Amino acid sequence: MANSSATPILCASFNQDNSCFAIGTKNGFRLFDARSGRLRYERVIGAFSIVEMLFSTSLIAIVGAGEQPSLSPRRLCLFNFVTGSALRELNFLTSILAVRINRKRLIVVLQEKTYIYDVNSLAILDTIDTVSNSKGLSAFAPNSEACYLALPASTTKGSALVYNTLELQSLCQIDAHRSPLAAIAFSLNGMYLATASEQGTIIRVHLVSQATKSYSLRRGSYPSTIYSLSFGPSVDLPDVLVATNLSGSLHAFSLGPIIELRNRRPNKLLGSMIPEPINDALESSYHHVLHNVSVAGVKSYVTVSNTDKVQSTSTNSIIRSSVYIITGDGHFYNYTLNITSSNKLSWSLQSEFNLMDTLL
Repeated sequence: MANSSATPILCASFNQDNSCFAIGTKNGFRLFDARSGRLRYERVIGAFSIVEMLFSTSLIAIVGAGEQPSLSPRRLCLFNFVTGSALRELNFLTSILAVRINRKRLIVVLQEKTYIYDVNSLAILDTIDTVSNSKGLSAFAPNSEACYLALPASTTKGSALVYNTLELQSLCQIDAHRSPLAAIAFSLNGMYLATASEQGTIIRVHLVSQATKSYSLRRGSYPSTIYSLSFGPSVDLPDVLVATNLSGSLHAFSLGPIIELRNRRPNKLLGSMIPEPINDALESSYHHVLHNVSVAGVKSYVTVSNTDKVQSTSTNSIIRSSVYIITGDGHFYNYTLNITSSNKLSWSLQSEFNLMDTLL
């Protein structure tokens, strides 16, 4: 999604396994290796509002920002950066607001329509008429089996439509918040969906197979825009959920204890019925905040690259996560978060660099 014109980065995205990331700028786009920070590829031909990678392959999907006639925001180009050639172009009647991709499907989000393509043949499979979605808000599971797409289902409240892009049918609707959605993200296996509203005080994690079952996480008591959400990459139960917001803070939630605790409570299904504030506050002990990880007011993009469980003693274990943050003012940060089984947090900054200064 596009960022403010006052910052050098117009868009940023991580690939599906979080090993690489891409940024679009007013001059072109750049592809980086996330672990080393090495610049893999750069093309300087004009402004780009969308750059999406397909895992670590040479295929990327790019959309111009419209500042040059040749880079229309209504044209999607599938580009091979190894050969430097355009493989296919798709043109639309209105501006493309988001592109999502995995090994089975290509998703193109417009303001009032979303198109689903077979990623290999580029045959159009379905068109979804949506509520007005001016920000192109969407989430797409990278898993090829649970190939789920989430889109806003209302402009007045925080409802999400979950669509099965393999079977081409609606899976469920999750009524998550009282105010419209601001951020959504799937877990790696598509089993869980995280949502945040425009208020940003509560983040909810929903079990997709049971749309009425959710877990409420209190970010804070004052409203703040959630910029980005990301689950830890566990193939089963995610250990951690992270979020960045307007204040420049990083919020980390220990999900394992929360979900296990709620699962032990009989007849405690949440979700479509909005929980009372007292129930939301129950999860605050599993919430950790790192302040000033980015400049307040500057959009940021976060992902959890890997999560390992380390046995430090016979009675204590540590969940260790690598967290990557891209900021709209052109910086990249790599943090390590350690959360012990006694729920204590420690963290360290492993590396940082300026994305605009990096050279091939």
